[in-house]
Amino acid sequence: MRAARTARPLASVLLALGILAAGPATAQELPSFRLEMKNGRFEPTEIVVPANTRFKLVLHNAGTDAEEFESLELKKEKVLAPGASSFVVFAPLKPGRYRFFGEFHPDTAQGHIVAR
Repeated sequence: MRAARTARPLASVLLALGILAAGPATAQELPSFRLEMKNGRFEPTEIVVPANTRFKLVLHNAGTDAEEFESLELKKEKVLAPGASSFVVFAPLKPGRYRFFGEFHPDTAQGHIVAR
């Protein structure tokens, strides 16, 4: 009897882990774009994304100092330590050009996201 009581919760946990590992069946992978920060500059300086589509911007700081991705127009910001990577997910953008910059190097770390 005790084995049956122990097996039921264990089976529930294993089932839940299996569902979580598989992920939602209807979820689609977001289009991803990469932006590298290094020595007070962004590469690339222009990122073309599909308009009216959610997307992910993958950030990597390849430099030796902290840097920040910031866009006042898009109300997004993310600070990365040297060598760190992260990402920012954007809601669908209307067609247009949206400025971003590096808070710590505003004169040289500049770029645009272009939604087409």
